[in-house]
Amino acid sequence: MLALLGVVTILALLVAVMSKRVSPLVALIVIPIAAALIGGFGLGTSAFIIAGIKGVAPVIGMFVFAILFFGIMTDAGMLDPIIDRILRTVGTRPTRIVCGSALLALLVHLDGSGAVTFLVTIPAMLPLYTRLGLDRRILACVAAMAAGVNFLPWTGPVLRSSAALHVPVADLFQPLIPVQLVGLAFVFASAWWLGRREEKRLTLAGQAPWLADVGAGAAPERVLSEAERALRRPERFWINLLLTLVVMGVMIAGWVDPVVMFMLGTVAALCLNYPSVDAQKARIDAHAKTALTMASILFAAGVFTGIMQGSGMLKAMAQVAVAGIPAGHGQLIPAVVGFLSMPLSLLFDPDSFYFGVMPVIAEVGRNLGVDPVQVAQASLLGVHTTGFPVSPLTPATFLLVGLCKLDLADHQRFTIPFLFAASVLMTLTALLLGVF
Repeated sequence: MLALLGVVTILALLVAVMSKRVSPLVALIVIPIAAALIGGFGLGTSAFIIAGIKGVAPVIGMFVFAILFFGIMTDAGMLDPIIDRILRTVGTRPTRIVCGSALLALLVHLDGSGAVTFLVTIPAMLPLYTRLGLDRRILACVAAMAAGVNFLPWTGPVLRSSAALHVPVADLFQPLIPVQLVGLAFVFASAWWLGRREEKRLTLAGQAPWLADVGAGAAPERVLSEAERALRRPERFWINLLLTLVVMGVMIAGWVDPVVMFMLGTVAALCLNYPSVDAQKARIDAHAKTALTMASILFAAGVFTGIMQGSGMLKAMAQVAVAGIPAGHGQLIPAVVGFLSMPLSLLFDPDSFYFGVMPVIAEVGRNLGVDPVQVAQASLLGVHTTGFPVSPLTPATFLLVGLCKLDLADHQRFTIPFLFAASVLMTLTALLLGVF
């Protein structure tokens, strides 16, 4: 009975979220509460909810302060000299331009937002692609690869995994660092190859402007608004960069809990760059919407996972699934999830997968002797990491193709092979290194 109720609950969540009939926030709260009441748990459901919220509280705190920290650093202009240097360095050689596009997307994605990454990278680089006749699909592809492979502890998939399984972010991310480095090497190797291919194509077409003096006008220029210039603190670039490196280094090393590190980093960033009370309040208000939106989803996820675990529905479904898996095959679960992770982004939106599907797979693995963390790590190698920039279920995909003036189908046909290859390569690396 509990297993059937659990399956119906998850299917109802998937249908509600993917059909867009209700928001994920509403679905994650209403559906499991209704299921618990139908299951006869009554007022005891509130205890499940509180337990679930307690489990996700550290993750929510880390996300809120990570958004504030990186938002403040971006407002202060920490990335400006780096972005401008990249734009000056790429010149008019396609290999440099394409690799520079990947590097720019990689750096901008430090704040964990795919939308921001595309909003900064594409307008900065597209004029150069247009001027030289470079294929715009390449720009979309390398930006997608750089943002997708760059799954950081404060990005959505990692936070959702941590919240769904109630495991520390550091336990998920640290073993994946060498795997991610291999993925990033693939990104830049692919960018170089795509650039070389464009050089050959343009040379055969009699267009090789990088071999001649094309003038200073070839380099794109970034234009800041008056409001953006008023917020910039260029004289504090080095101290802001040092602060960012300290915060990220200490957090990734696991010496201090991420939520504590980002709290301290946010306070330091505010005091260094915007010492007045009014300025600090304005910076917090500017980024509050983004932080609150994701925090509310994570709180709702706490309700869902708390009820599914506390009621026993998750365990009952796993026991039924375990009975159907041949003996000795349980250890293959992380590998299978890893190889299928990128295509799963085309079938499930992030909330549906990480809060509805992954916990069931993880519980099945647990019953077969597989650490649930390994299932989460395998999922992170593709599900809405490398998969999000081509998934029709994520708004950032449409932002990317819109900025590049591409059809979604053209973008998907060109980019999916590269993203899938990156996901498979990282999965193989994880297997070779014994991550799972």
